[in-house]
Amino acid sequence: MWGLVPLFWPLLKPSGAIEILAHRMVWSLVFVGAALLVLRRWGWIGELVRQPRRLALIGFAAAVITVNWGVYIWSVNSGHVVEASLGYFINPLVTIAMGVLLLKERLRPVQWAAVGIGAAAVIVLAVGAGRPPWISLTLALSFATYGLVKKKVNLGGLESLAAETAMQFLPALGYLVWLGTQGDATFASHGAGHGALLAATGVVTAAPLVCFGAAAIRVPLSTLGLLQYLAPVFQFGLGILYFHEAMPAERWAGFSLVWLALTLLTWDALRGARRGRLALAAARRVDPLPAPSLDPPAVRVGEE
Repeated sequence: MWGLVPLFWPLLKPSGAIEILAHRMVWSLVFVGAALLVLRRWGWIGELVRQPRRLALIGFAAAVITVNWGVYIWSVNSGHVVEASLGYFINPLVTIAMGVLLLKERLRPVQWAAVGIGAAAVIVLAVGAGRPPWISLTLALSFATYGLVKKKVNLGGLESLAAETAMQFLPALGYLVWLGTQGDATFASHGAGHGALLAATGVVTAAPLVCFGAAAIRVPLSTLGLLQYLAPVFQFGLGILYFHEAMPAERWAGFSLVWLALTLLTWDALRGARRGRLALAAARRVDPLPAPSLDPPAVRVGEE
């Protein structure tokens, strides 16, 4: 679903990117609110409102994901699907770099090589295009920051989305009301079908996240991390084959470097997972009691 979402945003024209973004915020809260009502998962709200620090982090996460959503919608509807896909290809590399710079994490040599190759790819793309790939960098940096903040908040996916969209709701609704007073709103002026598509932005936002949360407890993390590469692969394929975006030689060179970096990163993660399984098997032969999993965490690619 995340990989095919570039097909959805153009259906919302003539709505502009900011109007679509505002509808996405409003209808996402409606959708997740209904889901929480059905599941009767409200107990976390009282605990959260008594923790100002976590509330502040959720507010920051809401601001960062607003930037991510807005840039992504604009990039797709402006003919930059390939550059948007690059943002989610380089997201794991940006996440690793942030871990080193902000969390003082130590990298293995292969991870350092992957980050270096990723940086070289950005330079090649910037020189080839005559400008930095700002769409890709903004998407990667915003989503990597969002992931870091979500880790600090430590709240479930559905609950976190509900809290974030609750903070987005009033500004988004206020913007839509103002747009209507200016006569520029498209929700009711382009037919019931267009209004239904705008309302469907809540489902398009929340449904993949709910499925992701369900999958996270059912499949190994290493498998989940690899599956997340499908989203930018699908987006890249759509950009070339469906939207017919140009791919000059320098862009191919930059993407090839990114794919090389991700190949190294994936190989290193799989090797670490194999070593972890062997160590776990050896520990069980020595001690029959259950031992904790030694699988390394998956590299998260992203949500559009």
